[in-house]
Amino acid sequence: MAELSTARILVAVSGGPDSTALLLALHEAGRDVVAAHFDHALREGSDQVAREVAAMCAGLGVPVIAERRTEPLPKGSLQAAARTLRYAFLDRARAESRADVVALAHTADDLVEGAALHMLRGCGLAGFRGMPARRGHHVRPFLGVWRRDVREFLEQRGVVAYEDPANVDTRFARVRARLLILPSLERDRPGILRRLHAAALAASTWHDVAAREASQRLAAGPLTGTGLRALSDAAASAALQLLYVQAGGSEPGLSRAHIAAMRRLAEPGPGGRGVDLPGGLRFRIVGDLMQVVPSRLRSREATRLDVRACAGCADGHAAHLRPGLRLSLGFRRPGLRMRPVGGRGTRKVQDIFVDARVPREERDGWPLVFAGERLAWIPGIAIEADLTRRPEERGLHVTVTPMPVASAGKIARLETPKAREEI
Repeated sequence: MAELSTARILVAVSGGPDSTALLLALHEAGRDVVAAHFDHALREGSDQVAREVAAMCAGLGVPVIAERRTEPLPKGSLQAAARTLRYAFLDRARAESRADVVALAHTADDLVEGAALHMLRGCGLAGFRGMPARRGHHVRPFLGVWRRDVREFLEQRGVVAYEDPANVDTRFARVRARLLILPSLERDRPGILRRLHAAALAASTWHDVAAREASQRLAAGPLTGTGLRALSDAAASAALQLLYVQAGGSEPGLSRAHIAAMRRLAEPGPGGRGVDLPGGLRFRIVGDLMQVVPSRLRSREATRLDVRACAGCADGHAAHLRPGLRLSLGFRRPGLRMRPVGGRGTRKVQDIFVDARVPREERDGWPLVFAGERLAWIPGIAIEADLTRRPEERGLHVTVTPMPVASAGKIARLETPKAREEI
């Protein structure tokens, strides 16, 4: 807990033995603490636990932020839904208290239980570490403290904490691991739990090294398939996880299967491929560039066409078309063709998109500008040669908002430099 000596700490206090001991230990150590209690309202008497936590904090002179659930539980397992709401509350409470970190009371036993469950599901290095000592604003000072030490600590102070009935409910996989699987292993192989604990801590250290390598790689520039293949296995997996988090994904949010699928796509091959990820995101490779983007199609309703007179300017995001055209906004349909500036003859729009490395999932939502029934402009990619403004003409300055090239990354424009100057 030395690293927390100068921080303001929000302590998540459920009222159980572990979180009660953590609050007392930090308070006795003279730390600047605020307690946070979330009442899940899942069982009768939970309001009484909230009152007992408030009374304990009042006796210690520790401020407390409390909240009771009023909204429906998110879909999914009961434990996952409760955890989602609890962590959202802790984020709000941290902001309200202006705390530097949120301290969670997970113990060495929790670390071993988590590692065992991940092993049973089939995990990689990140899963075997169980849970990290720190992730973002969340810290776990008790990962080296065993549950029996916590109870001894409370007994010495005459403190009786709340015992959650869910902790002995074998419907939950973690409880079965705690009460059935791990005790059986310890009976057959005395000391195995401490060895698992040591192995999990070692895995955490190895993962931290890989995460630093991945972070340095992403800080150096966009991640490419070539760059990913140059990393160690652990660092490559960490880089993909970090790429996902930077795009708005949750942490941890990717399974071993997701990482494996993403790494397979990094092998040499055609661009524009992808795999769907949790949280409405999609991993794709455009050329050699690796991206995590929203998986939803571009919103057609949000696209706007703007046209004004122009004698010619250097706006690289605009098309300069012949005067007198009646322009409209549309989208891809079968049979569309155009003769791009700088190209040879007419081409299918499908082929133009492929050559420009536009990902397949973006093509139907890519806005197109029509002059009557003729395709005049594929924004950010190609302009119809017959409809461009001649040098002596005062033509039309045409823009599309938002410009699609911005969401697709680096798109290969098909106009030649000479043609762009003339336009």
